[in-house]
Amino acid sequence: MKKTAVDRRIARTRAGLQHALIALILRKGYDAITVADICAEANVGRSTFYLHFASKEALKLSGLEHLRKELAARQEEALASATEGESLGFGLALFEHARDHIDLYRALIGGGGEEIALDGLKRILADLVRRELATEIGSGTTEAIPPELVVQYAVGAYMSVLTWWLDGGAKPSAQRMDEMVRHLATRGLLSL
Repeated sequence: MKKTAVDRRIARTRAGLQHALIALILRKGYDAITVADICAEANVGRSTFYLHFASKEALKLSGLEHLRKELAARQEEALASATEGESLGFGLALFEHARDHIDLYRALIGGGGEEIALDGLKRILADLVRRELATEIGSGTTEAIPPELVVQYAVGAYMSVLTWWLDGGAKPSAQRMDEMVRHLATRGLLSL
């Protein structure tokens, strides 16, 4: 029972620090924020901050960890139930998460320090695409198109489309975005 209480306190503190960072980024931009600002906003001491995170960059990156876990779980479900030709099972979860946390995405991608968040998101997507490629083509891969080219192509497409979609107010729906991206990725531009 005591361990659960401690775990809840840790989770609450980390969530408070995350919310503080997002609020500050939206108010004054990432580069202008100090650890002292984050501590004041979250109402925690500096030592508490450093007990949980090594830096404000580490705090920012930790915000992506929840997304990574959610997308990996969705991908696992999709791979387990996919019929032939279905792929990119994490896409809908990505669009839904972005829609539901639009301020978080704006905070992570905008307001300075973008390269930290963008690199983190790109790594998450690249790992998901690599996993899917390994599952779908396995050892029967051809070298006509190197698998890493496919990974980079897919990641670049997702990043660009996600930014465009969020800038447009997350319209059309997350489900429609997923359908369109899957169509382009699996059937290609010539099928339009």
